[in-house]
Amino acid sequence: MSILDLVRLNLLSPMVLAFVLGGIATLVHSDLKFPEELYVGLSIYLLLAIGLKGGAALSETSFSVILWPALATLALGVVIPIVAYVILRRLGRFEVADAAALAAHYGSVSAVTFAAVQTFLEALKVPYEGFTPTLVALLEVPAIIVALLIARVAMGQGGNWGELIHELLAGKSILLLLGGLVIGFLAGQAGLKQVAPLFVDPFKGVLTLFLLEMGMVAARRLGDLRKVGMFLVAFGILMPIAAGIVGIWLGSLTGLSPGGAVVLGTLAASASYIAAPAAVRIALPQANPSYYLTASLAITFPFNLAVGIPLYYGLSNLFY
Repeated sequence: MSILDLVRLNLLSPMVLAFVLGGIATLVHSDLKFPEELYVGLSIYLLLAIGLKGGAALSETSFSVILWPALATLALGVVIPIVAYVILRRLGRFEVADAAALAAHYGSVSAVTFAAVQTFLEALKVPYEGFTPTLVALLEVPAIIVALLIARVAMGQGGNWGELIHELLAGKSILLLLGGLVIGFLAGQAGLKQVAPLFVDPFKGVLTLFLLEMGMVAARRLGDLRKVGMFLVAFGILMPIAAGIVGIWLGSLTGLSPGGAVVLGTLAASASYIAAPAAVRIALPQANPSYYLTASLAITFPFNLAVGIPLYYGLSNLFY
């Protein structure tokens, strides 16, 4: 299939169409609104389900198989925020705090984008490694720490690192992902079957609901595009493509299957909007939320959801 065919297939998936519907609902000023409790509940479900399935697959994976992909993921978590920071400071002329905040978001990962690429590959019947949720957990924290460390050094500050590390590790995204991985690992595939009617079978339906809400959230930030400028719009598209290519390349070098390389490339291309904003709010309160929230939610997330994932899949064929 050509890239255009893949994009068309992806755009017509229920998940992407639900995202579009959410955006339309906001733009036409519909009274459609998710209760905050439901939004939180859906995010908890998705994170725990991803962790459970990944942990069960990890229980059947040898250490030698996951070692090199894990090291490559950690390398991405260090390199991406450094490169992003340099680009934003030197080319974008952003202040230290804003550049570091954006670098933290783009070095970290979006668990919902990860769920979307899983669904895309499953629709194409393309296999991928079951331990990939482990890579999500590995990529989430280091990039945020690296970006914030750069900011502290550049501004000559020390800061309360204990509070920051606690916020990262105790935050719901990391806690649920790691907790789900441990539970799934200890319970194994037999244990996963016991909860499959709740955490496996309805997963795509819950993801569709969550993306309906995300469409409304993204549309509410469209007005901020005028504030962030064309440079950040271009960065929010080109940076994910570059990081995605590097991720696919590293996936091919470390022995991942073509599907696994697409997943790693998508993780590298995604931008966090759960863990990173919480950490940045504590460590860099002077950073402008209009920059990092608009870039991650209104630019990069829709791009990856609609175009990026099919693009990374098509590019992976070049490496295999």
